[in-house]
Amino acid sequence: MSEQPAAHASSSTWTTFLKSIASFNGDLASLTAPPFILSAQSLTEFSSYWATHPTILTAPAAEADPAKRAVLVLKWFLSTLKHQYASRSEEFGNEKKPLNPFLGELFLGTWTDDAGETTLVSEQVSHHPPATAYCIRNEKTGVQLEGYNAQKATFKSTIIVKQIGHAVLTIPVGGEKETYLITLPSLHIEGLIFGAPFVELDGSTHITSSSGYSAKIDYSGKGWLSGKKNSVTATLFKTGSEKDVLYNVTGQWNKEFEIYEGPAKKNSKSTLVETYDAVAVPQTELKLKPIEEQHPLESRRAWLGVAEGIRKGDMDAVHVEKTKIETAQRALRVKENGDESTWERRYFTAVEGEDATLELLGAAGCVPVDGDKDKTGGLWRFDAAKAKKAAEQKLTADEIALAKKQCLGQ
Repeated sequence: MSEQPAAHASSSTWTTFLKSIASFNGDLASLTAPPFILSAQSLTEFSSYWATHPTILTAPAAEADPAKRAVLVLKWFLSTLKHQYASRSEEFGNEKKPLNPFLGELFLGTWTDDAGETTLVSEQVSHHPPATAYCIRNEKTGVQLEGYNAQKATFKSTIIVKQIGHAVLTIPVGGEKETYLITLPSLHIEGLIFGAPFVELDGSTHITSSSGYSAKIDYSGKGWLSGKKNSVTATLFKTGSEKDVLYNVTGQWNKEFEIYEGPAKKNSKSTLVETYDAVAVPQTELKLKPIEEQHPLESRRAWLGVAEGIRKGDMDAVHVEKTKIETAQRALRVKENGDESTWERRYFTAVEGEDATLELLGAAGCVPVDGDKDKTGGLWRFDAAKAKKAAEQKLTADEIALAKKQCLGQ
């Protein structure tokens, strides 16, 4: 891990890996990557990137004007992109391949800052197909974000990752609940040939609110002749009136972007609302329980042996520890099939029938998400009753030992 990516890029291991990608059919998540590109972090942790700035997440709750509130939601969404998609390549010099979560894996934590206490619950709710559900809630304001996502990676001259799922942001306003539905960007991996892969977003996503405002976000990268890495433009308008732009955004999502009032053709100092510097704004640290106090299925505790092996560059240890978990999980699925039972999700429930958020999405003219049910194992929503039961549950030492043995092979 201490070697520079460039050194690995010239190695036969990296070349072999690139060749295996080019000839592989199916989801690339199942491929074994070279050691230097492996992450000690599970995909269940990625849910935390939505709230690295709780004060920005909760700011819309204090805004009385619905259009300005929608702009603050757009600002918050754009502020999450740097940590979601660029933090690993900026820290390590290349994008990392995360650990594939096992069914029932948890990641729980709390942020505490000027916004008060904000909690995170992230759970792997489906394994075939893989899907992670999450709920982030600020206690002081009642602002809540819930959603789920899955990723499917394929190769077509580069690694293309399609994100499936969506997020729903709820903001209490005057005794009512205002809802924002957020779609997820597609992405591809640049820098493969140089052994320093990084994420570039592409295409468009939407944010649609129950207050009647929508935003469209367009992503682009550096081309052969022009453009900048991680470029973004966005417009905010009344739903159904996309040409009547109330606000627009332009810049780079991992560096700096500017918010203007009106359409882009009128951008000037007089219409500038705010400049957001993604590099300068500090993120709030997510606090986790000490490893020994975590539930056996919590990500950091469950993957501890694997993570230590990755950090030390001991791939034999990684294989041994990873195999224990995978073997235990396969045994659980066999047992469930024999018992005709299913794994009980701890915090989330798959919604039966239609969901009101789908209507919002349709109003924005986005791609319908009703296919999510098949691609993510369900249309997942946070279950407050289950969460209460989980909070009240106190495992005995014997139950902890049994959970570790049955679920993690330890």
